[in-house]
Amino acid sequence: MNDQVAESESVSGPPYEQPAVGVGPWPGPWPEGEHYDPELLARGDRRNVVDRYRYWRHEAIVADLDTRRYPFHVAIENWEHDFNIGSVVRTANAFGTGSVHIVGRRRWNRRGAMVTDRYQHVHHHPDTASLIGWAGERELPVIGVDNLPGAEPLETYPLPRACVMVFGQEGPGLSPEVRKVCRAVLSIAQFGSTRSINAGAAAAVAMHAWVRAHVFGQRP
Repeated sequence: MNDQVAESESVSGPPYEQPAVGVGPWPGPWPEGEHYDPELLARGDRRNVVDRYRYWRHEAIVADLDTRRYPFHVAIENWEHDFNIGSVVRTANAFGTGSVHIVGRRRWNRRGAMVTDRYQHVHHHPDTASLIGWAGERELPVIGVDNLPGAEPLETYPLPRACVMVFGQEGPGLSPEVRKVCRAVLSIAQFGSTRSINAGAAAAVAMHAWVRAHVFGQRP
């Protein structure tokens, strides 16, 4: 497209309007059910939720999700304030993860979570020993995900149905304390020039591998 056409269209074309997110007030008589939120029915629901949960109370959404969460959990080490944690939480919510665990610093950037942390169980552990203890009490194997020498390929490893997948922070990766207790450390196949992908992307790949194996009955 040449500059003259582009300029002409930008002047004469209709102004761009950002589409409204969500739905407006409920049309007609209100539905019955304690899970509905009267305020949302009256004003509309602009939250980042699937259609199934439109107009539902926050507590009702969490309670319903609790009946359908999967038995795998994810953990990420946060020793240097990792900005990918919000992305990990959002992805965990999308894949129905049982819970997310943050090891190290309690504070993390919630912007990337897009408010999904309100619906996802997120636990804090002050140190690695606390996370290991939590997993041990529930007899959950710890699976590390990091491109370390000797790591097994995620693409062919039989992920346990119930487990805790742990991701290290940007740069240093998994801490030595976590590596010692891992049943396996898995690497994600890469074919470019970069040495690693960020923790948020790695977590998404690993969680989807679990979903393929245990929800759709396929081994990646």
